[in-house]
Amino acid sequence: MRHLSVIFLSFVLFSELLFCQIFEAGKRAHDSYRLWIYFDKRDPNNLINLDNAAIKRRKKHNIYIPTKYDYHINESYIKKVEKLGVVIKNKSRWLNAISVIANREQIKKIQKLSFVIDVQPVMLYKKSQNIKTSNSNELNRDFDYGSSLTQINNINCRTAHNAGYYGQGVRVLYIDTGFNLSHSAFDSINVIAQYDFINSDLNTANETTQEFNDSQDDHGTTCLSVIAGFAEGNLIGSAFKSEYLLAKTEIVAEEIQQEEDNYVAALEWGESLGADIACASLGYYDWYDYNNLDGNTATTTIAVDIASSLGVLCVNSAGNSGNDSWYYIITPADADSVLSVGAVSSNGSIASFSSHGPTSDGRVKPEVCAMGVNVYCVRSDTQNNYRTSSGTSFSAPLVGGAAAVILSANSNWTNMEVREALMMTASQNNNPDNSYGYGIIDTWAAINFQFLAKTYSEKIVPTSITVSKAYPNPFNPLVSLFIESNIDKYFITSAIYDINGKFVESIFDGILVSEKMNLKWDASSYPAGVYIIHTNWIDGSHFQKITLLK
Repeated sequence: MRHLSVIFLSFVLFSELLFCQIFEAGKRAHDSYRLWIYFDKRDPNNLINLDNAAIKRRKKHNIYIPTKYDYHINESYIKKVEKLGVVIKNKSRWLNAISVIANREQIKKIQKLSFVIDVQPVMLYKKSQNIKTSNSNELNRDFDYGSSLTQINNINCRTAHNAGYYGQGVRVLYIDTGFNLSHSAFDSINVIAQYDFINSDLNTANETTQEFNDSQDDHGTTCLSVIAGFAEGNLIGSAFKSEYLLAKTEIVAEEIQQEEDNYVAALEWGESLGADIACASLGYYDWYDYNNLDGNTATTTIAVDIASSLGVLCVNSAGNSGNDSWYYIITPADADSVLSVGAVSSNGSIASFSSHGPTSDGRVKPEVCAMGVNVYCVRSDTQNNYRTSSGTSFSAPLVGGAAAVILSANSNWTNMEVREALMMTASQNNNPDNSYGYGIIDTWAAINFQFLAKTYSEKIVPTSITVSKAYPNPFNPLVSLFIESNIDKYFITSAIYDINGKFVESIFDGILVSEKMNLKWDASSYPAGVYIIHTNWIDGSHFQKITLLK
């Protein structure tokens, strides 16, 4: 009997240990945990309402509407979980999950629900505090751009501005701590919508005593000014004519802790309102191991890839851990589809604090760099004062703005084409490394970038052969296309090449024996990126670009 008691006690202790290992990262107080609860299926009869701008962006990317991400979570599931006494904090239709505050007994009951497929902790966020600041009088140039000229010239954005491209016609989602728009540099900003995912209201500025004490909206305000500010003679942002969606997600309190799910909720909100670009100077790594930087693990990383698959270009700071023991990039900068941004000084040298790659699965990171040392920005608690700040938090909005400018000049480009253009025209695109990535961006060169597929666009395709558009595109991991012919027994070859023209794999090499043939490529074993499908026959050929997201 004693042996049975010992076994039972051991089992109890083991169960307790296992519980702690799984949920400790989500602990908020004594016997209080914040969790993601994942469900087995969405509600097939409950579609969201997409903004016309979102529909327009998706059509440009040939994305079938609706996608699985456009269905709401099953409300009956939510109500059954709610009956257990938990507090619901956020809902994610992309993840088909809700985040809740629950105690141990409630968690055990949740795990037994038949429609719950997984329960995971919502991680805490600790933002690096090594961002350095200096006085605004360090830069004093007598130009229309004022002291912001250096950072604009560093990415060759002034040439684009002179050509009439300011980010107009492009909608940018900015995700950060909050935004105080009382500074004169924001007098002309075009804000379409804003939402506070912390307090669940429409005010993204400070509103509680705690937020005022912590200068909650300082970081977001200064970062936003780098992309959206406009005050001639002082500060001009890289995309001062874009439309803006402002999302307040980061809690600057309790040792600067942040709920990851706010970031996900903000991405979903912005995508549904038609965001073309999402920019964030946030990052997560304290509760992750380096092995988790594989592009497929972190919640925010998964959300970034979903947003990208829906046509949103996601730009994120690489992180400020270059001088720390961590050293590497942060999530979601590890995403396959993201444009992660490192920081350089005004002379082009990599900043010592800028985080490095590679990802744990060997991909080069960051993708690109921009000026992140002594970047000119507003002083958030004033109406007319300025300062300089340092960090990848400030190089990211420069790149996000450059992307908006490029999209202004090339409105028919997809998100992945803008990303590719920025990478392929950056300062060391022929020799990328894990400090600079592909190098410092060149906005004007990216605007004029010629894609490989366009090199062959003048080839005549005879009416005897028709090659369909590949679908879906972007894809993961399967993509397919149809080849049709009104002539029997045509010899056809179709093969995959990488963006540099290197052969990857043949998908067909033989006689076309039917009027319509479906070809498929399974890219499960290949890295994310841009590929070319080259279909060839005796009197013609066809090229098209496809994007693999993972």
